[in-house]
Amino acid sequence: MEFGIQFFPDVNPDEKPADQYWQESLFLTGLLDELGYTHVRTVEHYFKSYGGYSPNPIVFLSAAAQRTRKARLITGAVLPIFNHPLKLAGEIGMLDAISGGRAEIGFARAFLPHEFARFGRPLDESRARFDEGLNQVKQLLEREDVSSEGKFHSYKNVTSLPRPTQKPRPPFWVAASSSDESFIYAGKNGYGIMIVPRAADQMKKWIASYRQSWREAGHPGQGSVMIAFHMYTSNDREEAYETARPRLDGYFHSLVEATQEWTEGLQSKDYPNHPKMMQFLKSGTFESRIQQGATWIGTPADVREIVTRYDQAVGGLDIASLQVNFSTMPVDAAERSMRLFAREVMPHFQKRASAA
Repeated sequence: MEFGIQFFPDVNPDEKPADQYWQESLFLTGLLDELGYTHVRTVEHYFKSYGGYSPNPIVFLSAAAQRTRKARLITGAVLPIFNHPLKLAGEIGMLDAISGGRAEIGFARAFLPHEFARFGRPLDESRARFDEGLNQVKQLLEREDVSSEGKFHSYKNVTSLPRPTQKPRPPFWVAASSSDESFIYAGKNGYGIMIVPRAADQMKKWIASYRQSWREAGHPGQGSVMIAFHMYTSNDREEAYETARPRLDGYFHSLVEATQEWTEGLQSKDYPNHPKMMQFLKSGTFESRIQQGATWIGTPADVREIVTRYDQAVGGLDIASLQVNFSTMPVDAAERSMRLFAREVMPHFQKRASAA
């Protein structure tokens, strides 16, 4: 099992200014090589405290590339529906060059109704724009002199620059949250899958579906599954809970505020499961999230037990992407937690993977 970190800003300027948030995130990124974390990741969102500090993940990852020489730089994820494929392909090529060929590109459909409204995009165009946009970016990265007649974007005889450092292009990931089709699509096309944790029995079915689609398409291995978790560990369980509880509550408060339309009756054919999913996320508690394995908080022994139980329940976890400075988490607390996790949790799972 591999472990990396992700930055999902969920604060507003009154809680933590953007310059402080990103400087702290770059400081934590600088610890990755020393501690053995294998990737750094951030999101694309807009306008609200839930993700709004990160309208372009490639900007941050370009800076992060200068703080680590080994870690992969992963977009988690870019949103084709809000980006022209010509611009996105060029930015990806630039990140791959700046990082020396360490870029990995996650794509997502977006899911926040307020973003669709402000960009003037219908929710019911989400899947079509995602499929077209991802395929156009793929062609632009893999080939030269590309022409495309799409429903949303068209162009002729384009060679995107810079050309990718990795050949034929950086690895692709697809973010999925509640759609069976997304898991099958990712496996069939040979892309990694990014997931936010849900109930273990549902996750097991989705991961099995992804891996089956991967094998049936003839790809070697079984694909790559990356799941995001909030993580905070301390040698004192009470201190861990006291430090993490208000920050985890703050994260979910910002999520609920940013997605309120889904819980107020909004419907879309492209998002049939989102109202139910948001109600599920809204109803969770600090204790229930730990019990379900969706949040890794406690002593190192607690966290080892949580990770072991969740890994077994979902049928095998390849990569964990850890949110370490969620909400208003102090940077020194996040650093202590990262160091303790690297020292007392990571080796247990890396040794077990090597033995297997």
